[in-house]
Amino acid sequence: MAGLIIALASWLSGKKPELAGFIIALPLTSIIVLAFSYAEHKNIETSITFAKSIAIGVPISYLFFIPFFLNKQLNLNFWVIYLIGFLLIVAGFFIHKLIMNLL
Repeated sequence: MAGLIIALASWLSGKKPELAGFIIALPLTSIIVLAFSYAEHKNIETSITFAKSIAIGVPISYLFFIPFFLNKQLNLNFWVIYLIGFLLIVAGFFIHKLIMNLL
């Protein structure tokens, strides 16, 4: 199912990039994986921690997109922007870990 959604969004991105972006932004995988995780482990505390981790991780994951918004000012090629975004995500992981430890 996830593969179909990715393929659809990839195809749609050439024709309707706004719609494709919205589809990818939906928390479909989070909804599915939370249900499967609870069904497998039957531990509400673990599932709640998992959900909190997702909720904190989503806005932190937006760090990846910052260089794309700054492209006109940075005037860099796609792969450099992509690499900077990836490095920001790595930094975001440590921010996420710090916040989760505080909870």
